[in-house]
Amino acid sequence: MPPSLFPLPLLLRNIRCNTGCNTGRNGPRRPAGGFTLLEVLVALVIVGTSLGASLRAVGSLTQNSASLRTAMMATWSAENRLVQIRLGHEFPAIGRRSFDCSQGNLHLVCAEEVLTTPNQNFRRVEVAVFEAGNLERRIIKLVQVVPNG
Repeated sequence: MPPSLFPLPLLLRNIRCNTGCNTGRNGPRRPAGGFTLLEVLVALVIVGTSLGASLRAVGSLTQNSASLRTAMMATWSAENRLVQIRLGHEFPAIGRRSFDCSQGNLHLVCAEEVLTTPNQNFRRVEVAVFEAGNLERRIIKLVQVVPNG
């Protein structure tokens, strides 16, 4: 029988597919492209987990930034009082006092305590800084020894 007389479907079945495709009732099929649902779900879980971790890290940095800002402002407040004593050549009286030492929109309260030292010509000055809304939480405490005169 001449080759042109062979039915076409029989010829197609005998031809080997070079791309690894299967033949079925409806003719040759190519392998399916793309990802399976399981692969997509695994990728989404990985992306979601990494995004969650990065958001937690950003939130932590923001909170640390606010704490550092508060500590820096409190340090400035305490240093301001100690510099005022030094530059004014004050010899403060022994005792305790509190005063407002806000910095910008941060409301702070400074507590100054003046103590004696073994040498009567010196006084120990301690300045502690607290948040105005929470006097239980001391932010910083600076200490300086002041000479008489």
